[in-house]
Amino acid sequence: MSDDKPIAYDAYQQLADAYAELVDVKPHNAYYERPAMLSLLPDVNKQHILDAGCGPGAYAEALLRRGASTVSFDASDNMLEKAAQRLADRAPEIDPLKCEFKQLDMTKPLDMFDDDTFDGVNAPLCLDYVEDWRKLFLEFARVVKPGGWILFSCGHPASDAEYFNTEQYFSVERVSATWKGFGIHINMPSYRRSLTEILSPMIEAGFAIDKIHEPLPTEAFKRSDAYRYKLLLQRPVFLCVRGRLPS
Repeated sequence: MSDDKPIAYDAYQQLADAYAELVDVKPHNAYYERPAMLSLLPDVNKQHILDAGCGPGAYAEALLRRGASTVSFDASDNMLEKAAQRLADRAPEIDPLKCEFKQLDMTKPLDMFDDDTFDGVNAPLCLDYVEDWRKLFLEFARVVKPGGWILFSCGHPASDAEYFNTEQYFSVERVSATWKGFGIHINMPSYRRSLTEILSPMIEAGFAIDKIHEPLPTEAFKRSDAYRYKLLLQRPVFLCVRGRLPS
């Protein structure tokens, strides 16, 4: 990765081992965001999917199990190593050769992909590290086939505004938080934005809003963390959105 690296690159390099170890049991990931995202996932059998911000490979595995092939990318080479190992560990139950891994920075153009390459884009909890969504969604729209889709999750604008105690709700604002849930303390920078700045870039790029979902925690979350389960029943911390291009 060049010196002009993404804002969260160092954090995720440090976090890769712990993230990969806990991604299937950490409640906000395994029992909250991922079930919500997978409930919105279209039928991907025999589709070719761009798996953006793939992290340690949980979504790559889920997509392959549903019959898709993927190009899964992340800025963090440590995360990519964990993702490749995850798929290799599950062979021959799934075919790791149906997933191609690339180290890519979403703040840069996706020039390595031709127009109309993918049937859909899956982008879970990775867009919050990108300041300019308009350029990014134009790239997503370019590489997705007519009639194709995008599915993404991000921080919920209401809860983020409260959490970061912002006085600039309508701005795209760089913020940071100390993550403690992976067993180590990590300073995690990101960008907080309004609901308008979440939806407008997607719409302006040509995607029509198909589904919006404010997740509720699952019963598995309740068994794992009853206190935070109660909080998530009162207000969501993530937002899931699905969009689709015209045919």
